[in-house]
Amino acid sequence: DEARPVGVKASKAKGKSSVSKQASLEEKEKERKEFQNVWELREKDFALKDKLNKQKLLDKLMGKTEPLSELELALKEQLIRDMLCI
Repeated sequence: DEARPVGVKASKAKGKSSVSKQASLEEKEKERKEFQNVWELREKDFALKDKLNKQKLLDKLMGKTEPLSELELALKEQLIRDMLCI
């Protein structure tokens, strides 16, 4: 049985790990970009849902037949201002 010199295994591992480290860095960058894309889509989705909820609330306030309270009037005016600004 011939023993390897000290450090041969470590040397081989180091050579292999630099390749795997590069692949790992590329994989991490790919995952980061994918996460960023998903996050941007979620932000857009939340913004659209928020806008839709405000529109529904304004519809309900506009459709009320009885007089609106001061709070409801203020909310209605604020929602209308928000819709006109967007």
